[in-house]
Amino acid sequence: MAQTEHDRLHELGIAHNHEAMHEHIHGHEHSHEHAHTDENAHGHTHSHTQTKAVLNRLSRIIGHLESVKRMVADGRDCSEVLVQLAAVDSAVKSVSRVVMKDHIQHCIVDAVKDNDTETLDKLNEAIDRFIK
Repeated sequence: MAQTEHDRLHELGIAHNHEAMHEHIHGHEHSHEHAHTDENAHGHTHSHTQTKAVLNRLSRIIGHLESVKRMVADGRDCSEVLVQLAAVDSAVKSVSRVVMKDHIQHCIVDAVKDNDTETLDKLNEAIDRFIK
């Protein structure tokens, strides 16, 4: 969260999480492993290093969006609402990039090693939808 955006949230009285600044500065990473369980998977496991960070970011985005909803319900100025919606949109795009990079670094690397063309096809479909 940029300092000017952070100040604007305070100025508008919008609830937000200061932990976001801490995580951005310190860049904590956490990992977990999972096995593909759908019927077409190859049963391999791999780790995701960004799961906790993604979940934290999504929680903050949800909170921010709830604040925007309250702004609309309270009849706040449309320009203020649009500024906050732009911030939410930016946060969603940012977390999407984290998910995509983590997917490429782990799932796709494993898929290439295993000659799993279905997973690669799914990535191409996801990229097409993401870039629209």
